[in-house]
Amino acid sequence: MTRGGFGRRIAVAAFVALFSVCLAMTLAPRAGWAQQARQGVNPTAQAVKEEQLLKELDRVTGRVSIPDSKAGTLIQPEGREWRAYHERTLHWIGGIAILGMLAVLALFYSVRGKIRIEHGWAGVKIMRFTTFERFVHWLTASSFIVLALSGLNVVFGKVLLLPLVGSDAFAVFSQWAKYAHNYLSFAFAAGIVLTFVIWVTENIPNRTDIAWAKQGGGILGHAHPPAGKFNGGQKLIFWSVVLVGAAIAASGYVLMFPFYGTNIADMQVAQIIHGVLGVLMIAVILAHIYIGTLGMEGAFDAMGTGEVDLNWAKEHHSLWVEEEMSKARAAGGGAAVPAE
Repeated sequence: MTRGGFGRRIAVAAFVALFSVCLAMTLAPRAGWAQQARQGVNPTAQAVKEEQLLKELDRVTGRVSIPDSKAGTLIQPEGREWRAYHERTLHWIGGIAILGMLAVLALFYSVRGKIRIEHGWAGVKIMRFTTFERFVHWLTASSFIVLALSGLNVVFGKVLLLPLVGSDAFAVFSQWAKYAHNYLSFAFAAGIVLTFVIWVTENIPNRTDIAWAKQGGGILGHAHPPAGKFNGGQKLIFWSVVLVGAAIAASGYVLMFPFYGTNIADMQVAQIIHGVLGVLMIAVILAHIYIGTLGMEGAFDAMGTGEVDLNWAKEHHSLWVEEEMSKARAAGGGAAVPAE
């Protein structure tokens, strides 16, 4: 045998061996698939479906080794919606509510002016609120003012305050504002509970409130409709403070103690409730402050000293004055005492 013939045989043998290996590698998976098919196994059952991919299109998740599994979610569609609410929608709601209320009050004052005591000062005062009642009012009011200012800093601080004071001062102020917001929330919640307990029986709406509202409550025009210790407007403020304030406090505690029975979506809903109700509450309280100070002569004395002028009381709370007079006559004393 020649050397050339021997080489050709080796080449043919190598080619046959290589072809056999390739054929075996090609047929082996098909045989496995055929066997799985005979056994009722679908080899693509665990494959990712197109629907799954579409669902995860707006979400980036991964696996984490730390106990907090929520850290594995890096992006979620709801987070984008919440960011849009926090950076744009809440700004519009707060701006319209607060600035709109200030504009309405300014217009009303320019047209109506301060509501005077029509019969002048009587020089005789009647006790309207006790020391404890005034303490509850100022506990709730003062804590709410701090909560409102610190909360507005969260909403508008980066836009309005940061450019004025600089980043360092803004950071320090925001940190202390956060502490004040968190800790004074307990005082505010206590004030809401005490407010409800001591005044709820006198703030039940009745037919007198309807008649009071029809006559403008003594604010629109110069009529002085009869009212008890609290008129229809004050009852509206009372229930706003109690119900809306309670919702603000509850949602705030959800945010203060996160993920105790809640998930990320629940936290986002709590922030929306807390923010929207907060700015609306500020607008309502601005109207309350206006009436109690600049808007009505003699009104501040009720929560200032606890005693109000008798003529003021007769004009704005005539039914309550009659009730107090009846109690005084039954007790053999006088409901009104000379002013100092």
